[in-house]
Amino acid sequence: MKHLLIVCGLVMTWLLTGCVQPTKVDYTAFNQSKPKSILVLLPQNSSPEIQASHGLLSQATFPLAEAGYYVFPVAVVEETFKQNGMTNAGDIQAVPPAKLREIFGNDAVLYLNITEYGTSYQVISSDTRVTADAKLVDARTGALLWSGSATASSAENNSSSNGIIGALVSAVVNQIVDTMTDKSYAIAGITSVRLLSAGKPNGILYGPRSPKYGKDAQ
Repeated sequence: MKHLLIVCGLVMTWLLTGCVQPTKVDYTAFNQSKPKSILVLLPQNSSPEIQASHGLLSQATFPLAEAGYYVFPVAVVEETFKQNGMTNAGDIQAVPPAKLREIFGNDAVLYLNITEYGTSYQVISSDTRVTADAKLVDARTGALLWSGSATASSAENNSSSNGIIGALVSAVVNQIVDTMTDKSYAIAGITSVRLLSAGKPNGILYGPRSPKYGKDAQ
């Protein structure tokens, strides 16, 4: 009887856990702000890979443009900062949103932070992973409009069926190939799409250039 009660308790816990709804994003500030243009800043890089910031930055504008926003060209923005002696992500992201608006005329600012970027060797596999956080801020008021995070990994579709020795050899070879061919760049593209695409739960809202503008399910 005691064992039955324990099992029932575990089942109830599992059922209740499965019924918990994910936290919903509050879009009140976003809807009030109605940004039309977004300035994407050079991402902060908390990973050991020096190419991570530009690897993600170069692909972050695509999903935002697809979502219906005007996104300032990366090269133009980077050159503007460079002309003002700013090439470090920390320094660039420290510029007040209102000051950025004075310079670029943007409605919102997107701040990115990379926590994982690159290929790592794991016992019987190699994994190329990119993880990033983002927050969208109103350039006029400094108010937070939206925040999110996403990750993508080359191991998502991997399966080992060649035995332990074959898996070890494959992992070493894959890590060398992935590092030499910068597979992280491709994975960063997937991460940026997952992070910055509109039309998904808790994602960024559609912009005014999209036919779906104002029709987001919230």
